[in-house]
Amino acid sequence: MTPFTEKVINIILSIPRGRVMTYGQIAGFAGNPRAARQVVRILHSMSRKHGLPWHRVINRKGQITLPSDGPYNEQMMILEIEGIEIDINGNIDLDKYQWHP
Repeated sequence: MTPFTEKVINIILSIPRGRVMTYGQIAGFAGNPRAARQVVRILHSMSRKHGLPWHRVINRKGQITLPSDGPYNEQMMILEIEGIEIDINGNIDLDKYQWHP
């Protein structure tokens, strides 16, 4: 595992319940602010193995990026259970819910 990947995993694991971070934000804290797509890859390939709270990672606009079927609904439901409000357009208020470690 690369040092970047290890940092990304640790950052994602540190996101508290009821808070979110963006892909780019995680990449920046891990040392490479231009590696948001790498964060996506890490989430996709390592969430299950490392028990990552994948649902707490969203895009820079405060939106869920998964397709609008089962995975989208699952992420939205988990976030709402954790107390995160999602408006009718699918937006999350980053000023209110974004985690800044």
